[in-house]
Amino acid sequence: MSSAAIETVFGSLDNYSKGSVEIISGQASHYAFSNIFEVAEKSQPYEKVVVGYNLGYVIETLRAEGQSPWYTAAHDEFAIVMDGEVRVDFLKLDAPLKDGEGTQLAGEVPAGKPMGYVLLKRGHQCLLPVGTAYRFESSRPGVILQQTIKGPLSVEKWADICLK
Repeated sequence: MSSAAIETVFGSLDNYSKGSVEIISGQASHYAFSNIFEVAEKSQPYEKVVVGYNLGYVIETLRAEGQSPWYTAAHDEFAIVMDGEVRVDFLKLDAPLKDGEGTQLAGEVPAGKPMGYVLLKRGHQCLLPVGTAYRFESSRPGVILQQTIKGPLSVEKWADICLK
């Protein structure tokens, strides 16, 4: 028995295909189906665009470009770099955020002790731990997927990213 070789192709901001979905029942407008690279391509740097819900959490796509503001959350978050290379700097906050949901701005220069940084490349994931502030930096456009709880910085653009 002979089988054709299957090639996995990874997308990027510079090279992606939107793909398609076969609707069994219902209307296509009831489904969010968009390529995360397309969402990032059409977004402002570090705009946190919701692309999925996972129980009480959201999955957001961010266009990594330049330096982000400092962020924090009253809960752990996770970030995965899907394209490019992103540095994540961390501060142990003197006064951590105690409540609220989702990512919050931490201020221009948050009070805290530097903890170091991680350098993420495609496919690398890091924890954005509670009690810290973090910021992203990328010298060229890239794409981050972030899992968090929907908050004040979460942007829903369902009309723009739903399959029509």
